[in-house]
Amino acid sequence: MPTHAKVESVEVLRATLAGVKSAVLTEYRGLTVQQISDLRKQLKPVSAEYKVVKNRLARLALQGSPLDAIAPHLKGPTGLVLGRQDPVALAKALAAFARNTPALQIKLGFVQGQLIQPGEVRALADLPSRQVLLGQVVGGFQAPLASLVHSLEGILRALVSVLDQVRAKKETASS
Repeated sequence: MPTHAKVESVEVLRATLAGVKSAVLTEYRGLTVQQISDLRKQLKPVSAEYKVVKNRLARLALQGSPLDAIAPHLKGPTGLVLGRQDPVALAKALAAFARNTPALQIKLGFVQGQLIQPGEVRALADLPSRQVLLGQVVGGFQAPLASLVHSLEGILRALVSVLDQVRAKKETASS
């Protein structure tokens, strides 16, 4: 029979999982409390949080959620990084922390409905940020438009030049 505290813990975790767009399973063995606290501080600016979970309770909380695919991978001491916004920013923050703290091991990632391996989480961290990618897309749209404007400007300049020459000829012919 589950205790009231465990049922409440599952419900709290289930509520925390609502709205999560990406998740990364980590093994926190060897990390100090201070290091976990530092990780949480680094994840906060990218709208992510780090939860140390009990595997059995986490499996129950994951049932029926979009993140259910990670439940079979909950083994050993597990920390769950939950991201609500940009998965690239989350991966960058996590990779930066893992570079400085090798005790943190990335087990598995979950991004937009897909399970990804630890190497793919690191590759995701190497991608440019969302803002940079949006800037590149806007630049890609802007370049042809700028060329069109420049071409039309040249045509108008040529038309003005021709009209100015016609005006000059008419002035010389009438004088």
